[in-house]
Amino acid sequence: MTDLFNRLGLPDHLAADLKSYGIKLLIALLVLVIGIWIAGRVANMGRRAMNHAKVDITLVAFLRNALFGLLLVMVIIAALSTAGIPSASFVAVLGAAGLAVGLALQGSLSNLAWGVLLIMFRPFKVGDFVQVGSFLGTVDRIDLMQTWLIAPDGRDVVIPNAKVGGEAVINFNARGTRRFEVAVGISYDANIGKAMDAARDLLKADKRVLDDPAPGVWTTELADSSVNLVIRGWTKAPDFWATQTDFVRAVKERFDAEGISIPFPQRDLNVRKIDADKL
Repeated sequence: MTDLFNRLGLPDHLAADLKSYGIKLLIALLVLVIGIWIAGRVANMGRRAMNHAKVDITLVAFLRNALFGLLLVMVIIAALSTAGIPSASFVAVLGAAGLAVGLALQGSLSNLAWGVLLIMFRPFKVGDFVQVGSFLGTVDRIDLMQTWLIAPDGRDVVIPNAKVGGEAVINFNARGTRRFEVAVGISYDANIGKAMDAARDLLKADKRVLDDPAPGVWTTELADSSVNLVIRGWTKAPDFWATQTDFVRAVKERFDAEGISIPFPQRDLNVRKIDADKL
């Protein structure tokens, strides 16, 4: 390399500087290449450790990439320092750029932060039937930016994670059981005890109705044209809808068989005859 500098006719001090800088640049490239390789290995080791610890797969991918990105920034700073470039100015520029990007993408960063929190604290999981604000649906997947629901009519509902975090969330499957309720009115002429016994028999006969908590039948109201009963029972969450809808039909058929009438709404009208001579 000295012969090359001599043939180019460069001054000795400039040739020495170029030689020194070339060596630094070569070492910096080695630091960069080896550092990237080590960063990838460390990030993959972290991913394997999280998989072994049964961490959610979405969070595993995010944390692995975040760890690799952090290590990569450290490697670049180390390589620049080795090359003789002051790292303080680079860090300052990087911080300013990060602040600018953060301000420009604060909405997206909010979704990202809430996505991590949802995955970590798991207020719901894939397959749960939930209500988020005014939206009802089965959780299809939880991304870092959005939560995907499948509405009961089959439509996809995509909700930004920041909105999920800011809304009241009702998880209908979290405890594994749900209570169904069927309201029915019987006529005032009907035997209330007989109607309640018939409803209790239906509860006992349906194997989907759990014994604990205990089901029951109650009289709730003396309405305008009926005595209102409410029938409540607990089922496993997947059986809820089928049990409730089947029970409505079963109550109607059983009451018909028992001669217990379910009246239509009624109104009593009193008609007065007014003498036209008195008007």
